[in-house]
Amino acid sequence: MSPNATRVALAARLLAPALLALAAPAVHAVPSFARQTGMACEACHTVWPELTHFGRVFKANGYILDNLKQVRGVTQQKEEILSLASLPPLSIMAQVSYTSLANPLPDNTGTGNSQNGTVAFPQQLSLFYAGKIAPHVGAFIQLTYGNDSGTIGIDNTDIRFADLKVLPGNQSLIYGLSLNNNPTVQDLWNSTPAFGFPYAASNSAPGVPVGTMIDGALGQDVAGLTAYAFWNESLYGELGVYRTARQGTAGPLDSTQTAVLSGAAPYWRVAYEHNIGRHSIEAGLYGASFKLFPNLTGTALAGPTDRYQDVAEDVQYQWVGDAHLFSVTATRIHEKQTLDATYAGGEGASANAANDLTTIRGFATYYYKRKIGGTVGFFRTTGSSDATVYGASLNGAPDTSGWVAEINYMPWLNTKFSVQYTGYNKYYGGSSYLWSNADGSVTLPRKASDNNTLYLLAWFSY
Repeated sequence: MSPNATRVALAARLLAPALLALAAPAVHAVPSFARQTGMACEACHTVWPELTHFGRVFKANGYILDNLKQVRGVTQQKEEILSLASLPPLSIMAQVSYTSLANPLPDNTGTGNSQNGTVAFPQQLSLFYAGKIAPHVGAFIQLTYGNDSGTIGIDNTDIRFADLKVLPGNQSLIYGLSLNNNPTVQDLWNSTPAFGFPYAASNSAPGVPVGTMIDGALGQDVAGLTAYAFWNESLYGELGVYRTARQGTAGPLDSTQTAVLSGAAPYWRVAYEHNIGRHSIEAGLYGASFKLFPNLTGTALAGPTDRYQDVAEDVQYQWVGDAHLFSVTATRIHEKQTLDATYAGGEGASANAANDLTTIRGFATYYYKRKIGGTVGFFRTTGSSDATVYGASLNGAPDTSGWVAEINYMPWLNTKFSVQYTGYNKYYGGSSYLWSNADGSVTLPRKASDNNTLYLLAWFSY
């Protein structure tokens, strides 16, 4: 078979789900990508935002597959210099929520309780550009208004260059570059932090108090450039670096800023996926090493740094049937902290010269005909005892654990109604911890179970 014929055959294999989707009855779809491709959401997602195998290939290819009329520019030498969709890949997402805690949080004076039953209308309102920019270049860009900040700002962003090569033996190699602002937002599997479960959570509940750096701590606060390759839609590798890219400041970073990266932070990822019929299973490793100037305002951006070295394992299994969908995801993140700045540097912000954290999460999801389903799972974070770092803990430990159960109803593929309950067994090291008000002048005991959270969510996309 000639190279051109091989490439056509490979493209046909990639486009097969799209042709099936176009032949199916019209259904509502995830807006931007659905408009661009002419495909229903079910081609790329089990239920948004969890990706199917085809969705992972689509993302690796740079979001550029399209089925729209193009505005084209071609030179006299037949070189394509413009391929612009006639319809821009824009969409809007809105979340409206209600949050109730098992026991209301104390108010900042410590003399009573804050109001329980928080309505967020909206909790979040987002504008997306999601799709092709030019040949081989595509993007997922999210601009979000959040009710907690009352401002509009950049959210998860992934801009890609990608290409596909045909190798001997009719094997494929997808390779590219990702420019993004949140470590793991570019990842293809929903077992990693940025697009892992829970896909939505209350911003008025206390939440898990301690986490590793790679687990969202630097999201939207860094800029990363990574290079990746996806061989035969099975073996994946990625390597890159991140630098601090602080929002809300126009000048050079200085001592008024906190948690600034020193130099470039390396990021890496390897994974292997195997597909048999309707089954898909993935296992992988990912990690990063972050050197930060201490998280203290007024500290010069020079001298000792704190190093956070994260190494993680992850697995994902999917069964995608006509009526039944089932998936299991899990990850374990271990972080070694070498606190040269906050301890040896004399800042007094740590009782130990070195600490560690380990986070484990696992979730199982089931849906019937993509209409009704749910997720159950657990989370646990453990680590070194440090009475200075974890001052809210009665025993100096960060240990926090609990479970999540969620029921979803989707009358249409772009509309979701959720009931989510989060229960805590431990919080800051035990069944009780110390709550402090904003300035630390009032400290009160509080049970871990007081933070149990009922969260109702209406999620719309158009």
